[in-house]
Amino acid sequence: MKLIQTAQAQTAPAQTDAPAAPPAPPVPAAPPVPAAPSAPPVPPSTTVQTAPDVGAPPAAPAPDMITQLVPLLLVTLIVYFIVLRPQARRTKEQKDSLKNVRRGDTVVTAGGLIGKVTKTIDDAEVEVEIAQNIRVRVLRSAIAEVRAKGEPVKDQAASR
Repeated sequence: MKLIQTAQAQTAPAQTDAPAAPPAPPVPAAPPVPAAPSAPPVPPSTTVQTAPDVGAPPAAPAPDMITQLVPLLLVTLIVYFIVLRPQARRTKEQKDSLKNVRRGDTVVTAGGLIGKVTKTIDDAEVEVEIAQNIRVRVLRSAIAEVRAKGEPVKDQAASR
């Protein structure tokens, strides 16, 4: 800070009305201090132990990995048994009921139409009667629910 003030005073003496302060005399350097005797070097095989702080609390032991994984595994099992397993079972039952749709079954389409299956066209389509003498072809995947099972189809070849 002193150097800045002296540099400003030397470069711009005309700006101030007060006389410039004479530069301070240089401070003599302090005599060198003799070095303290150094401790003997510690061999690498020897370890230095320090005393623990008296006021510090004892360090908590690190938890085991198994202790950390147990809650995670429990939550995963709970989710599996409460959510995933029942949902998979419902999906399987719905696929089976769609696969086994036959003539006479009452079905609900994804669009909300309720009708009676009159004919199975192929594996992907069925013919549904939604009103008297009004029949539409519906994809099996568009059937949302099978409400009532009809009577099994009588084989015409057996009756002849």
